[in-house]
Amino acid sequence: MASASTSIQTLSSFSFSSNKPKKINCALQSPSSISFPKQFQSLSIPKSWNLFQKVSAMALDAIENSLIEREKKHSLPKTVDPTVQIAGNFSPVPEQPVQHYLPVVGKIPDHIDGVYLRNGANPMFEPTSGHHLFDGDGMIYAVKFDNGAASYACRFTETQRLVQERAIGKPVFPKAIGELHGHSGIAKLLLFYARGLCGLVDHSQGIGVANAGLVYFNNRLLAMSEDDLPYEVRVTPTGDLKTVGRYSFNNQLKSTMIAHPKLDPDTNELFALSYDVIQKPYLKYFRFSPEGSKSKDVAIKLGGPTMVHDFAITENFVVVPDHQVVFKMSEMITGGSPVVYDKEKVSRFGVLDKYADDDSGIKWVDVPDCFCFHLWNAWEEPESDEVVVIGSCMTPADSIFNESHEELKSVLSEIRLDLKTGKSTRRAIISPENDVNLEAGMVNKNLLGRKSKYAYLAIADPWPKVSGFAKVDLSTGEIKKFIYGEEKYGGEPLFLPGDSNSGTEDEGHILTFVHDEKTWSSEFQIVDTITLQLQATVKLPSRVPYGFHGTFISAKSLATQAK
Repeated sequence: MASASTSIQTLSSFSFSSNKPKKINCALQSPSSISFPKQFQSLSIPKSWNLFQKVSAMALDAIENSLIEREKKHSLPKTVDPTVQIAGNFSPVPEQPVQHYLPVVGKIPDHIDGVYLRNGANPMFEPTSGHHLFDGDGMIYAVKFDNGAASYACRFTETQRLVQERAIGKPVFPKAIGELHGHSGIAKLLLFYARGLCGLVDHSQGIGVANAGLVYFNNRLLAMSEDDLPYEVRVTPTGDLKTVGRYSFNNQLKSTMIAHPKLDPDTNELFALSYDVIQKPYLKYFRFSPEGSKSKDVAIKLGGPTMVHDFAITENFVVVPDHQVVFKMSEMITGGSPVVYDKEKVSRFGVLDKYADDDSGIKWVDVPDCFCFHLWNAWEEPESDEVVVIGSCMTPADSIFNESHEELKSVLSEIRLDLKTGKSTRRAIISPENDVNLEAGMVNKNLLGRKSKYAYLAIADPWPKVSGFAKVDLSTGEIKKFIYGEEKYGGEPLFLPGDSNSGTEDEGHILTFVHDEKTWSSEFQIVDTITLQLQATVKLPSRVPYGFHGTFISAKSLATQAK
């Protein structure tokens, strides 16, 4: 889940390096261990460095240390304060090799045969300055099911960034959200490029963290963040995880790719976007055939660099948001954040043919004061010449990135784009008296891009923690809730369709990690989506932090995994 920590109150200061876990309290009253696991604390100088590199490293480290000491004289906004952003069960854990035959309460349904995987941000090193939740290193948490038995493992995705920082023994790559703001951010960028010129780091092989999305496509599991190419991760026969490497689709992909590509359930094609914060084109659209052949890039003209975290597909179109959260790098010169809410801009959605060769046929429809960080589905209604978009509209739009004293709200909404008139309408799907913050979730994957009746979404309450999930009837607004338990919080609910041929859209199960803040232990819950009854619980051997997005790979698909 893309989780914002803006509503958590300032925490008392503490030492990250303390060996004894300390109790803290935030507005959500979550006691936690904050000390970083010992495996993250090593410090080394690569043996391959020559004398020039060692001297350069010492000089640049001294400059950086001086910069950090100056930063410590000023308080950090909650949005980049590590004592807020990675407090409680948002704090990191060490890797866990696979452990088999975990205790199971209840019965695992027969059709759940394969592996559930969820991504998350898990910083390897203690932050030295500003840190946003989204900045952490990618870690994948996996529960593998085999004939009613369950195993668990979690591993870092071995990005180029992580590999280099681990070799040096400290964080040296700038954190895109937590550090790149104001004059300090400019200084850290200059330090980073100076390290590159001295041969201490190599940014040519990517700078991303691969911590957000997961997709299984063309027999490969891909871990993604929107600041880099995807990384291929292999699920071993035992249920462990092994990073294969940065994946460019056989050198076809030359740019970054957002973390929410869309897999068409009928054609098995993968559709994706890439955005750039510096140079034109600021946004590109492309697709891959089921065999992994990439189309040419379609440049989509925008007035300036815009954050496009997610988009939608229909049977014939892609639906691209152009919202009011934009990038203005010049703001850093005046001491601000480059992520800005542009009050003068009007939000809009572009509707483009899936197989267009250019953006000349795109139809833009204004949807004022709308910011959807995530879109759950979209479909066409030919009788009215409308495209219907289902998303969670968030206000304040930039509160995930910039501190705000206004209460954050995420309203599940139906947005209708009239392709004939160029006008839009928007309505809240759930009545105000029943409304809750709904963020992170999905519809039945077999209906992606087609009209769906139900959505399964995380109840982000108390924000930013997830107390359960909601099954929402998108046409009537009826909402049914499943709460994980007293002082239990989870994350994104993944809907896994059942294996029958009944044609019932909501037949299946919700799969999710859940953490008990009373006992400080984690489990994996399996919930029947028709009865909303807990069907099985897998007791996990170690804590699972709250995280982002996941996927499920069937045993049948795993059997064809690329070697």
